[in-house]
Amino acid sequence: MPTPPRPRFKSDIRIKKDNGRKVEPETAPCAVAGCIKPGNSRVPKSRENLTEYVIVCAAHARAFNESWDFFKGMGDGDVQKFREEALFGHRPTWPMGKRAARARTGQGPMHFHDGHAVFDEDGEPSQVRRPERQLTRLQAIAMDTLQLAHNATLLEIKARYKELVKRFHPDANGGDRTAEERLKQVIKAYGVLRASGLLS
Repeated sequence: MPTPPRPRFKSDIRIKKDNGRKVEPETAPCAVAGCIKPGNSRVPKSRENLTEYVIVCAAHARAFNESWDFFKGMGDGDVQKFREEALFGHRPTWPMGKRAARARTGQGPMHFHDGHAVFDEDGEPSQVRRPERQLTRLQAIAMDTLQLAHNATLLEIKARYKELVKRFHPDANGGDRTAEERLKQVIKAYGVLRASGLLS
């Protein structure tokens, strides 16, 4: 009778016995002076430094928790300020508005370059940024039909379309259908711009 093939991997994993002894992990001693118990609990060093800990035994950790008062020594104003800052996770915040915007554009402590003119100076009208685009032949013909410059903004295109539809629609002209062909051209041109994704 042929012998079965040997498995590629060992199937008998041997676990080393510890002879019934329980192995305790090494623990640091309690940080309280005079205490010989093992330290198995962490308590923060201070209110100002909550990320660094001291290792203490369970009894001293219990005593620390019973006497812990985070707001001890703080006045009513400090407690109220802490509560307000807690709403934002104690992160810095800035007021909204033109003055805050001016502070961020070089006239305050937080200077950065505002290359897109998002924050305008007081009293200056905001400049509409003209899109820089390459139009296809059909898009250029459509813009010419709407009597618009090729770098017209989305709002300008929509406003001109509404204006021309109102001007050439028979209902606006007392039922006169002489401008109906011009209306069809305007609607077709707007459809071309919309279908080409220019108005999205």
